[in-house]
Amino acid sequence: MSGASVALNEDGSYRSMVRHTATNHDLALWYRTVARLPVTAMLERVSAMPRQGVSSTFKFGCQFGLCIGLLTAFRIRYEMVTPVKWQSAMKCRTGGEKKVSRAAAQRLFPDLDWRVTDHEADALLIAEYCRRVTLGIL
Repeated sequence: MSGASVALNEDGSYRSMVRHTATNHDLALWYRTVARLPVTAMLERVSAMPRQGVSSTFKFGCQFGLCIGLLTAFRIRYEMVTPVKWQSAMKCRTGGEKKVSRAAAQRLFPDLDWRVTDHEADALLIAEYCRRVTLGIL
């Protein structure tokens, strides 16, 4: 629920973002707008965390399913990527230390005019990883 979805321009500049704390309607509006662009999406291949509560796991799964549903409904092509794969490629293996990805996102996107959170940092880095894979840079 605290994650985000990010859209980048082909040149790697920031385009837009929606935080997953938005309403489902607002999420759908954002995905519909993004679907008008030539776009490929990448989702982090996730699973339940050890010692995570049943309620938290259910909410997490619902949010993940909502993202897949919106991508499918708006016919946005998407791929899945493991954390190890995108973090290795982006040279920000966190080892559980989230400030590593936040620092990497701040280096790649220095012009953002807000304080980047851990979850936004992951979304920005996955979007950049997706851009590089799509353009054949990686």
